[in-house]
Amino acid sequence: MEIISIQFILLSIISIFIYYSLNQKYRIAFLTLVSCAFIGSLSLNLLIYILIFSGVNYLIGIRLPEAKFKKALFRFGIIINVLQIIILKYADFAIHPLFNVINLDLNFNSLSKLIVPIGISYFTLQGIGYLINVKMGWEKPEKRILNFILYLSFYPKFLSGPIERSNKFLPQLNVSQQFSREQVVVGLKIVLFGIFKKVAIANQLAPFIQGSWNHLDSVGGSVLWATLLIQPIYLYFDFSGYTDIAIGIAKTFGINLLPNFNRPFFSENMTTFWKRFHITLGAWFNDYVFKQTAFRRRKWGIYSSIYALMISWTLFGIWHGAGWNFMFLGLLQAAAIIYEFFTKRWRTKVFPKLTGNKRIWFSRILTYLFYCVSLVFFFSPSLNTAFAFFTKLATSSQVPQFFYREDLFALVLGLSFMFIFLLFELIQNDYRDTYAKIMQFWHGETKKKMLFRWAIYYVIIILIFVTTSKVEQFVYIQF
Repeated sequence: MEIISIQFILLSIISIFIYYSLNQKYRIAFLTLVSCAFIGSLSLNLLIYILIFSGVNYLIGIRLPEAKFKKALFRFGIIINVLQIIILKYADFAIHPLFNVINLDLNFNSLSKLIVPIGISYFTLQGIGYLINVKMGWEKPEKRILNFILYLSFYPKFLSGPIERSNKFLPQLNVSQQFSREQVVVGLKIVLFGIFKKVAIANQLAPFIQGSWNHLDSVGGSVLWATLLIQPIYLYFDFSGYTDIAIGIAKTFGINLLPNFNRPFFSENMTTFWKRFHITLGAWFNDYVFKQTAFRRRKWGIYSSIYALMISWTLFGIWHGAGWNFMFLGLLQAAAIIYEFFTKRWRTKVFPKLTGNKRIWFSRILTYLFYCVSLVFFFSPSLNTAFAFFTKLATSSQVPQFFYREDLFALVLGLSFMFIFLLFELIQNDYRDTYAKIMQFWHGETKKKMLFRWAIYYVIIILIFVTTSKVEQFVYIQF
């Protein structure tokens, strides 16, 4: 079942009505059933695997606090979580080369094809995070199996996050939810804007980005420069669109998911950028990898942080995919953040020579360009292809043959809507007073203001229907 589809929207709307019509004690069971049905529509084998995965983590969590060999049980749980993702997602990268060296003829690809591990990177991190929380005493184990299954499989967030924390998500399931028209309306509005981001912006940019990579041998510098600069925009609106849909649907059920984006393109350095882009992933690695690693190596002094950063960001890169290009992606981020840490004093001396706005925008542009370079390794199928991309930036080119007139119109349309969205984010980020006035007008209850507000909603709905001819998968579903 596609997220951007009538079936998915109908599933969600019908589920809202049924959810609030049920007695409180049956609601979690109903949401779990809906989530299982959604996963089953993707793959029945995946559903069976999720139930087994949930059961294993649930049982380990229950036994962990009072286990005689607590550390051994905890390590067993972590190994199970890590091993299953390595087998199902990283076999070609991490296991098969090793088997080839020792002349062992084993292949796990058939197992991966059988289970279809969609969303495995997300529910694995959630499983590991839960076990760490229980082991450290940061939360008590969840005793209700349906609550735990829902934590891992909740359908709005299953495919591409946000990566929820068990101590944030699970307590909400024990709160008696009363129907709130305002809450449901707010959630549906968030969904509407998320669909618009995906359909009217990301999907319009997708043909150009994908065409450039598919015809890398035949395109030249001008096309690749445009690809380099547009890729961050494409990824942001694609991914944040999905996140808005997930957050909005969850809110209609009275569940608040963690925020995943906070105007990242107005960050002045990469350290801040990763606190604003894919927030839940960055926070997960910060809390469960960086802090734990740095603490264990605290005797190393400042080098403990450098070591922890390298480990964290290498794993961050590999989390995105099995390939040296993803590892290099992570190492690039580590290098940037280490550079920012060691040059902070020098930069505070140099940058004050620039006036406020010049300094801010110079830093923002530099940060954006660095991210542009980084994403070449994200979109590239291999490390060699990524370097070939950079090499071809210096060549000349005409408009490529794959780029038809309708694709040009779609690109211009997508960039136009992108400009409007980013302009609004700029006002929200830099001009708080102006933003407050806009919000005051937007939420006004006078007839003219309400008419204007609903006119905008109808325009968005019409634009969504007009632009739905280009159906593209969410980029992060592959992770």
